[in-house]
This record gives sequence, C-alpha cells and structure tokens, in this order.
Amino acid sequence: MLVSLKEIASLVDGEIVGDEDIVISGVAGIKEAKEGELTFVANSKYASLMNLTNASAVIVSRDVQNGRRALVRADDPYLAFTKVMELWANGNGEPGPPVGVHPTVVIGRGVKFGKRVSVQAYVVLEDQVEIGDDVIISPQVCVGRKSRIGNETLVYPRVTIREKITIGKRCIIHSGTVIGSDGFGFAPVKGVHHKVPQIGTVIIEDDVEIGANVTIDRATIGKTLIGKGTKIDNLVQIAHNVVIGENSIIVAQVGISGTAVLGKGVTVAGQAGIAGHLTVGDNATVAARAGVTKSVPPNSCVSGFPAKPHEEEKRLKANFRRVPQLIKTVRELERKLRTLEEKTK
Repeated sequence: MLVSLKEIASLVDGEIVGDEDIVISGVAGIKEAKEGELTFVANSKYASLMNLTNASAVIVSRDVQNGRRALVRADDPYLAFTKVMELWANGNGEPGPPVGVHPTVVIGRGVKFGKRVSVQAYVVLEDQVEIGDDVIISPQVCVGRKSRIGNETLVYPRVTIREKITIGKRCIIHSGTVIGSDGFGFAPVKGVHHKVPQIGTVIIEDDVEIGANVTIDRATIGKTLIGKGTKIDNLVQIAHNVVIGENSIIVAQVGISGTAVLGKGVTVAGQAGIAGHLTVGDNATVAARAGVTKSVPPNSCVSGFPAKPHEEEKRLKANFRRVPQLIKTVRELERKLRTLEEKTK
C-alpha cells in the first residue's frame, strides 16, 4: 500500500515541512525505519534520533521546526501515528475474514444473525443468541443461550461467553477470555462450603477491549458492568458484581474482588489488587502491585500495601531504606554508652 505524505497529513490534520509528494510504503519505529517508511517522535528526549533515522518522513509535535527528513507536524504525534498505522492494519491488501456462517457452526434454536457477519469454524451458538451487524466470531468460540453481541464486535478464537451476557458495539475480545463464569460465592456451614447460585449477568458496554485470558464473573444477582471505552489488559480477574466506569484502564494481572466499584477514568496498574465492597473514585490511579484495602478518593494516586497516598508511601520507602544505617548508628551509640558506663563504675 502506497500513500503520499500529503494524504497522511490530511488524515492527521498535520502540517508538512518538506516534500508533500513523498510516497510512504509503511510505518516503523524510529530506529528500525527504512527509506520509504514513516516514523514518529512523541518525546523530546528522542529528538536526536531524527538525525539518525532512515525513515523518509517523521511525525513530530507542532513545536519542531525542521530536521533532516520531511516532517508532519501534529498536535499529538503518537495519536497521529496510531491513525496512520490503521491504514496498513486495515488496507494491507490481505483478504478480510469470510462473510457468512461456516458449515461447522453449531446453531441453536432461534439464533438471530445481523448483516455481513463472519462466524467461523467450530463456533457454538446456543439457543436465542443474537449476533449484530458486521460481527466477526473467530473459530472455537462458544456463546451461551440468550447472549447478545453488538454490531462490529470482534471475538478472537477460543473465547467463552456464557449465557445471558450482553456485549456492546465495537468491542474486541481476545483469545482465552471467559465472560460470565460463576462468581466465587460459597456459604460456609459447619466447615462445609455450599455453593451460592450465581444467577446475575455481565454487561459489557460499547468500545470495550478485553485482553487475552481475562475472566469476568457474572453477578450473584444483578450485574457485573464494564463501562464503555474501558480497556482491560491480559490476565485480569474481575469478580462478581464489580462495576467499572467508563474509559478506565485495567493493566495485566490485576485482581478486583466482588462488588468493588471503580469510577470513570480510573487506572489500575499491573498486579494491583482491590478488596471487595470498596470504591475507587473517578480519575484515581492505583499504582502497580498496590493492595487496596480502603476506598480511594477521586483524583488521587495510591501505592504500596496496604495502599496509601503515593507521596506518603514514597516517604515511608525512603525512610525504610535508611533503616540499616540507623541500626548501625544505634549499635555504635550503645557501644559508646557501655564504654561510658564502665568508666563511671
């Protein structure tokens, strides 16, 4: 696929410095780029690489004036480069998935298909499943009875969507993910754990992306909810009745316990854990490996275990690193004290 620099600038609302007729054949990182390819610099500390790259053109911020290569100046170079990448992701000349229902698909009673769907080999669609327009369901996916998948959603191989689950529009669900598995609910009686029926549902709103091997448990009663625009990384566990607000980011290996409520725009970094029945306020950040045992206010950042305000945690960590020297000092003072005591006897 060949695109002129002028076309790229138009796509990203950018301004060209140099030859607008340069033809771009692909995109690459600034160190790997070859002649004919486009790259970008989003951080000023990498600006020196502009003089070393072999790329034919570079997307940069508005304040960059000139360089050895042709430039496309944009408000947000990273976002602009992402838009350009989509040209090659969607228009690289390779055929898209076949439209239609593969003959090996198992179709239950009352299943409804939208327009231009692609349901591929060995998919199982149980009774009364509804598939929206332009949905792609990859091989070996199982969709439980009465579940619904919204328009333009992409489901990768070996995803399991249990019964009575709602998936919104333009979602992406990566391989190995299970949506609607039973919540971990047991009632202990005389040392025996009796299973509590999990009869709720999961609602995934529009424009959500869910990574590989994520588990999102169905509610005990009511719903587990993932708000629109939220992005979930790989290997995340979301328990029953959790609510995650719109446009939140949940990074890999996070665990969120039952009935926790996360607000809008929340970021939970890798390997963090959130205890049940807590609230994390809008636009809050939970740092990597933090253990949240109390509710987190909006617009705050917490870290450590138990999680506390990040600035407080940093001070504690700094003091902790001084402990060996403090021990050494105390021992020296004890030695001097003993010496003085001996002299006074």
